[in-house]
Amino acid sequence: MTVKIAIDGPAGAGKSTVAKKLAKLLNYTYIDTGAMYRAITYKAIQEKVNLIEENKIADIAQSADIILEGEKIFLDGKDISEEIRKPGVSEKVSLVSKIPKVREILVQKQRKIAEGKNVVMDGRDIGTVVLPDAQFKFFLTASLEERAKRRYRELKTKNVNVSYYEVLKEIENRDTIDSQRDTSPLKIAEDSIVIDTTYLSEEEVVEKLYNIIKEGLKGEI
Repeated sequence: MTVKIAIDGPAGAGKSTVAKKLAKLLNYTYIDTGAMYRAITYKAIQEKVNLIEENKIADIAQSADIILEGEKIFLDGKDISEEIRKPGVSEKVSLVSKIPKVREILVQKQRKIAEGKNVVMDGRDIGTVVLPDAQFKFFLTASLEERAKRRYRELKTKNVNVSYYEVLKEIENRDTIDSQRDTSPLKIAEDSIVIDTTYLSEEEVVEKLYNIIKEGLKGEI
């Protein structure tokens, strides 16, 4: 039996960091679906495609060769792990990820990557759309201000010149787009366990999830 773990939540809730650490702890494959949407956004920007040209962006999604290796992401053979985290991509990724055809294409790619493996997959529609049959579904959340603080600190460590207010507005805007899009909106799956991470450290969240999974698998891990 393969085990699928879905971790959803809004921007800055700690999904990726927690998912990476949890996957390492469990020795499972980590799949960062958000990075895949960022890769398509990055390529569209590089090719100077207008983000309202949905068919062109869908073509990019279809033809793009995306490879995930742990925390690294390669697009058409190039390591773009750092580039996709910069503000220019962050500001536009929700516009790309709300395109129905792009979501359809990437969901199929995500499912294919997960086939036959024990995986920890994080994103915004994993428990509801990508892996609806996942044995464990978590929805991580935190206050808007706390999420903005986390993202701001992360960007500053990477020497990205941005203000806290800019990050706050960007996350607020992404929340609106992600929750109101017609295709696969950000929402809590009925069988998800909701965890507010506002006052929890990354380690505390990982431990909480690990213990729930361990109990659910009856000590098989």
